[in-house]
Amino acid sequence: MREWRSPDFNSYGYGSRNEDHLSQRLRFFQNVRADAARIIDILRRDGPGFDAKTALSELHVRVSGLLVREVLVGILKNISDENKTRCAKLGYKFFVWSGQQKNYSHTVNAYHLIMKIFADCDEFKAMWRLLDEMIENGYPTTAQTFNLLICTCDEAGLARNVVERFIKSKKFNYRPFKHSYNAILHSLLTIHQYKLIEWVYQLMLVDGHSPDILTYNIIMCAKFRLRKLHQFYKLVDEMCSSGLSPDFHTYNIFLHVLGKGNKPVEAAKLLIYMKKVGFDPSVLHFTTLIDGLSRAGNLDACKDFFDEMIKNGCKPDVVCYTVMITGYVEARQLEKAQAMFDEMTDRGQLPNVFTYNSLIRGLCNEGKFEEACSMLEKMESRGCNPNFLVYSTLVSNLRNAGKLSEAHEVIKQMKEKGQYIHRI
Repeated sequence: MREWRSPDFNSYGYGSRNEDHLSQRLRFFQNVRADAARIIDILRRDGPGFDAKTALSELHVRVSGLLVREVLVGILKNISDENKTRCAKLGYKFFVWSGQQKNYSHTVNAYHLIMKIFADCDEFKAMWRLLDEMIENGYPTTAQTFNLLICTCDEAGLARNVVERFIKSKKFNYRPFKHSYNAILHSLLTIHQYKLIEWVYQLMLVDGHSPDILTYNIIMCAKFRLRKLHQFYKLVDEMCSSGLSPDFHTYNIFLHVLGKGNKPVEAAKLLIYMKKVGFDPSVLHFTTLIDGLSRAGNLDACKDFFDEMIKNGCKPDVVCYTVMITGYVEARQLEKAQAMFDEMTDRGQLPNVFTYNSLIRGLCNEGKFEEACSMLEKMESRGCNPNFLVYSTLVSNLRNAGKLSEAHEVIKQMKEKGQYIHRI
């Protein structure tokens, strides 16, 4: 029988061109990875009697941003307590060598990677020198640069110096933020530096900048995390009196506060008000509220809002289901957790590792270890690979129950799959 072919497709060569393009890209990535492996092998051999830089040059590899990233990420992944000093030296040696090659110049991302290597190797002075070099060479310092530096500053005084330096820096690339203060505040929020947020906010006001809705959202989050509820509500009043209207994220913050404060009646009123002013509550809003109420132990209210969400045509996602399941597990209501899990899969929502982890923990809490181990197998058969959190939950519960042979079997599975061996 003659093989069918689409004349419109093949006559113009689109299929073959597309395949050629994909195969070329695949070969390119494979070649880059192979070159990176050869470079890392040379760097490992660096020492007395062996000139790594000469050996690198003799490879005649084409240095690109992707190649530099592959090598630096490879070094970063292999840092341990025993080899920190060596990794920092080899990383910087390669960074200098690659920066000297023709038709290549380092990107901001390359600087960030070598700075991350220095940070993980406790080479903080070298990291700061690299920042100065980066600025001198005309590279913009971004929010990622700021995050890298602030995360290494354990002492509040040093952290403040970092903030002050970035506020004054004309090279700080703060797009898409209104000004550098908002960029810094946002960065501090992502790394949970709430006290520093308060301090930066005061600097911002002294500098004559008026807070916008983003600023208020960040400051309110910080006040709530610091348990300064009186100041939180004062900010709400101040924001409204200044003519600023709450946005999507502001309402999410309000629902989080009401949920954790176990105030379902007030939360219900807020949801009604949101609709009235044209903000239809999304699955994120309902999930935030349910999560807060769950942490407050009010699971009846969680179920009421969950049902209300579906009634309003808002389809719960995997995160929302996982929050409900976790709440029931924490309350030792395994049957309801399992029922919610079954409902989730029946409605076509695929559980993720956090869903499975919660359910496995719940089964272990009830002494149903065979079912917990079976759940591990089921998640793998459904295409959800267990992470270290799932394995450690199961292993620690088996050990605590005196089931050492079963725990050993799980560890054996991990070893066979080559996963998380360094963390066992």
